[in-house]
Amino acid sequence: MDISKEKMVEMYTIMSRIRMFELRVSELFAAGKIPGFVHLYAGEEAIATGVCANLLGSDYITSTHRGHGHLIAKGGEIQFMMAEVLGKKTGYCKGKGGSMHIADVALGILGANGIVGAGPPLAAGAALACQYQDKGAIAVCFFGDGASNQGTTHEAMNLATCWKLPVVFIAENNMYGISSCTLNSMCVPNIADRASAYDMPGVVVDGNDVMAVFEASGEAIKRARQGQGPSLIECKTYRHRGHFEGDPCAYRRKEELEEWKEKDPIPRFEQKLVALGVMSAEQVREIQDTLKKQLEEAERFAEESPFPDVSELMSDVYTA
Repeated sequence: MDISKEKMVEMYTIMSRIRMFELRVSELFAAGKIPGFVHLYAGEEAIATGVCANLLGSDYITSTHRGHGHLIAKGGEIQFMMAEVLGKKTGYCKGKGGSMHIADVALGILGANGIVGAGPPLAAGAALACQYQDKGAIAVCFFGDGASNQGTTHEAMNLATCWKLPVVFIAENNMYGISSCTLNSMCVPNIADRASAYDMPGVVVDGNDVMAVFEASGEAIKRARQGQGPSLIECKTYRHRGHFEGDPCAYRRKEELEEWKEKDPIPRFEQKLVALGVMSAEQVREIQDTLKKQLEEAERFAEESPFPDVSELMSDVYTA
């Protein structure tokens, strides 16, 4: 696929913004400033970035409990995200959703979700709406290797194929569903192998190569827009942090982590862009400095924002 230099720099910037945001959230959690759990996307930035680089503002995404990267890549503003993570009233969900439930329907972000495998049916529903409205919009469903074994995921893929819904299923295989390695929870080597059961294309890509993700998802998204139905793309990757912050990660070898950090998607893409002359080392520093300032401003905004008042406890609650 053709891609401009400006687009590649934009993708590098988004990947770096996600990483910087996640590492700061890790520090804030360790300092006791974040209520609840956080599940970080560090190490997987190439997937959300590569996929969302092909999307339009009118398209939809469904996310997961590890959803900060998806939200940023789809256009989420980090000051409102940070406020939500800190439980502040100025957050995307007025501080009531927290890290695992950030949403902004206006941006096509139908929400991160704390329930494993809850996103695929929502994405199928959004795709049905897109098909009905017939305006060329599509839906993308991000889900993890753990969700790939959930019945909800398979039901959604089956229905999406039966109705030729404009949806792309993105399996983010980081090798571990909490502490269970995929080698012990699947009888096939690839999640994408299961696509044949639903008569949809299934592709495996290097999830740490943003260009590979961009190209594969671009083809699937084009196919969906043309009314040819769903696709399943499996992105092989690895999370740098534990399943959640505070997870001791006793279930994986230190050597394994170090091996995967050698394939870190951000320096890998940075080195490629510098070698191609798309960016200079000075431009890299400028981007990093700008992102740092933006993150500091976002954190200041969140810290200075108020918590929701107790009188608002039952507002925006749809069931009781």
